Amino acid sequence: MAVDQSATVKDQVREFVQSLASAKGVGSFTDQEALLESGILDSLSIFRLVSFLEDTFRVRIGDQEITNENLKSVETIEQLVVSKQSK
Repeated sequence: MAVDQSATVKDQVREFVQSLASAKGVGSFTDQEALLESGILDSLSIFRLVSFLEDTFRVRIGDQEITNENLKSVETIEQLVVSKQSK
């Protein structure tokens, strides 16, 4: 999946999550929507999401950071990435 490098972190995260949602038959979601509760994220897609974040944004996400709170929504995922990039 090619991601536009000029896109913002949130745009890139949203685009990746949209690909996961589409595979599960979910047509739309908001940036604030709880991704686990809505069924967009499951254990396998969390692994794919973390790999995407690490590869795309050159950040390291530790096992202890893979929590429902950090991966709750597109907005919280963006905040996680931005906080990791600023370190």
